[in-house]
Order: sequence, then structure tokens, then C-alpha cells
Amino acid sequence: MLITHDTQCALDVLVDLLNTDPDACGQEGLPDLAALRGFVLRHEISEVGVLGAADLDAVRRVRGQFRQVFLAGSTREAAGLVNAMVARAGSTPRLTDHDGHDWHMHFFAPCAALADHLAVEAGMALAFIVVAGERERLRRCEAPDCARVFVDLSRNRSRRYCDSRTCGNRLHVAAYRARQRTAAESPDAVSGVASAVAEAASGVSAVAGASGAAGVRSRGA
Repeated sequence: MLITHDTQCALDVLVDLLNTDPDACGQEGLPDLAALRGFVLRHEISEVGVLGAADLDAVRRVRGQFRQVFLAGSTREAAGLVNAMVARAGSTPRLTDHDGHDWHMHFFAPCAALADHLAVEAGMALAFIVVAGERERLRRCEAPDCARVFVDLSRNRSRRYCDSRTCGNRLHVAAYRARQRTAAESPDAVSGVASAVAEAASGVSAVAGASGAAGVRSRGA
């Protein structure tokens, strides 16, 4: 799938945000303001002012709303959720070349709160996915014990796990061990099949021998 660099960056931020949810990682990934500041710095989110407790609460609420987009049962439902989020946050599309970057689009309003910033930028990135008819790329990890989400940007939409090095490898190893256990636990079945084959082969040989002897006697007569 062909998307712009800015859209991919916004999707990366969104996925990382969603996977801080307790439902995804088993515990709160944004437990305090220090964690929220670390999230902002890690993703180099621009135009963020001083953060307070209200920002932490608002970002967690937005995170929950975005999770509903990923879990939506239809494209219409997902579109409605994205529309509502962007409308509440307020969008002011503008060109910018801040911090030495090339010209690119910002959709959030100047001086927007962090939660509104995330709602608009990630909301617009999801809107591009929906418009392209690619909503099925918004996925939840297929590992049975994982609730993390990801955006499948593979060419043939074949990605199944949030991380092939963790969930993917773990499931492959588990499947291999299960096959090994099954083979080890059923030697009698394997031996029984081998014995049946041997007995059948012996029967065929005996019949063939009897037929041959009868033929010799017939010719002698």
C-alpha cells in the first residue's frame, strides 16, 4: 500500500498509543505524566506545550476512542467514529516546515492540546486508510494471548502478528513442540500401522506363492 511518510508516521504514533492500553499490554502504559512526556519525546511530537494531569486523562480517553475504530464492525461505523473525533478536536489544515523539515501538512489547530493533536493527526491518517478501501489493514494480533494492534502495510496484506520476532516466533515454536509431543505420545499408533502394513504384505506374498504352485501343477497335468 502506498501512503505518504507523514501518514505512516501518524499511524506509527497511533499504534504505539493504542498498545499502551491496559487491554493491550496487561498494564497501564501511560501511568503518569513522566510516561506521557516520554511518549511525546520518543515520537518527536511537535508543538506540545506544558503537560498536566488533564492532558493525561484526555489522551487516555482519545486512546479508547481510537481502539473502537480498530474494533469497528464495519467501514461505516469506523468512518463515523473518525469523523466524530476529528470534529470534536477541530481541524485547521496548514502547511509547515518546522524544525528544518520539508514542507508538509499539519491538520491540528495551532496550540492544540495534545489529545486534540493526536485525535486530528491520527484521525486523518485513518481517514486516508478508509478512503483507500483498506480498513482491513487495521488489525489485532492473531496470537491468542495478545491484544496488541497494528496496521498491516505489507504488499499482500499477509501480516498476522504485532511482532513476528515475539508473537510470531512464539506461536511457531509452540506449534512445532505440539507436533513433536503428538508424535512422541503415539508410538503405538505408528507401530500398529507398520504391523498392519507388514501383515498385509505377508498375505499378498502367501497368495502369490499359492497361485504360483497351482499353476505349476496345472501345467504338469
